[in-house]
Amino acid sequence: MARERVYRSDSTSEPDPPTVPAAAPFFDPDDDRHDDELRPKTLADVVGQHKVVERLRIMVDAAKGRRQPLGHLLLDGPPGIGKTTLATALPRELGVEVQMTSGPALAAPKDVLPYLTNAQYGSVLFIDEIHRLPPTVEEFIYPVMEDFRVDITLGEGLSARTLNMKLKPFTVIGATTRSGMLTGPLRDRFVNREHLDFYEVEDVAEIVVRNARKLRTSISPEAALELARRSRGTPRKANNLLYWARDFADHKRSERGITKPLVQGALAMKEIDELGLDRQDRRYLETLVGVFGGGPAGLQAVAHTMNISPDTLEDEVEPFLLREGLIQRTPRGRMVTAKALAHLGLDPAAPPGSPQRRLFE
Repeated sequence: MARERVYRSDSTSEPDPPTVPAAAPFFDPDDDRHDDELRPKTLADVVGQHKVVERLRIMVDAAKGRRQPLGHLLLDGPPGIGKTTLATALPRELGVEVQMTSGPALAAPKDVLPYLTNAQYGSVLFIDEIHRLPPTVEEFIYPVMEDFRVDITLGEGLSARTLNMKLKPFTVIGATTRSGMLTGPLRDRFVNREHLDFYEVEDVAEIVVRNARKLRTSISPEAALELARRSRGTPRKANNLLYWARDFADHKRSERGITKPLVQGALAMKEIDELGLDRQDRRYLETLVGVFGGGPAGLQAVAHTMNISPDTLEDEVEPFLLREGLIQRTPRGRMVTAKALAHLGLDPAAPPGSPQRRLFE
C-alpha cells in the first residue's frame, strides 16, 4: 500500500522513511512528476508572490522568536502557482517535520488520527484540496485546530461516553483552489489566510532561467521570456514547457541550447500560440464563431458540439479565456469578444455570419 511522505526539514538528505500509514494513495493536484525536482526549497528561493512571501517571513520569524507553532494557514489560488511549494518551504524555515495528505484521502475521522498522534510540537500537517474534506472529518478537526484536542466517542446511546485526548500543538496548512467551497466554521479557524495569484511574465521568465540552470540546460533570455509569455502566468506550465523545449533542443542537436527560434518551433509543434492558447482553446473559440456566430451560446450546446464534457470546458478551458478577455459570460450564454476575433485573424467589425466572421464554410 502506498504511504504518505514525511520530510525532515532540517536535513538535505533523502526523506526519512514514512511513519504514517496512508488511507489512500496521496493525490496532489498541485504536483506532477517534474515539480519535486524544480520546486524551491526555502522562501529565499521563491520567485514572485512578493507580498505573500514577505508576510510569511514575518509569520515565521515571529513564531521562531516565541518558540511557538505557526498559526494555522490557508493558501488559496489557481492550480500550479506554488501553494504546495510554500507549504513545504515553511516547515524547512521553521526546522520542523511536515506530514502531507489531501482532503479526498481523509474519508473518515479514523483516517486523520494517525496524523494527529504522530504530530510533534510545532510540526506541520499539510492538507491539500482541503475544501473536499467530508463534513464528518471537518467537524472532527474543529477541536483539533482550536484546542489541540481530539474528542472520541465510545459506545452508543445512553452508555456512550466521550474521551478527550490532548495533542501537541502543531500547525495545519490547508491549500485549496476553491476557497468559496470551504464552510464558514472551517475558514474561520485559520488564523492566517493568503491568496496566491497568477505570476507576472518577468517572474515566470526568472523561474525558467533558474530551472534551466538546475536542469543543466542553457537558455537565452529571449527564449525564457518567450516561454514565460505562453505559460499563462503559471510556473508549473512554464516548467512543463521548459522540459519540452529541452527535449526539442536535444532532438535538434542544438549546440546553442534553447534559443528563441527553437522555443517558437517547439511550441508550434505543441500547437501553443502566442497567447498561450492550445488547440482545444482555439477550437472552443472557433466553435463559438463558426457554429454559433460568435454567441451567445449555452455551455451545454457548445460542449455537445465539441463532443467534450461541459465540466471540462468550464473548469479547464474557460477560466483562461475569461481572464484574457477572449470570451464573456452573459445571462444568455457565452460570447466571443473583439479580442478573440482579432486573435483568430477575423474582422471584429464584420457582421455576424459574414464570410469575414465565419470559420467554417
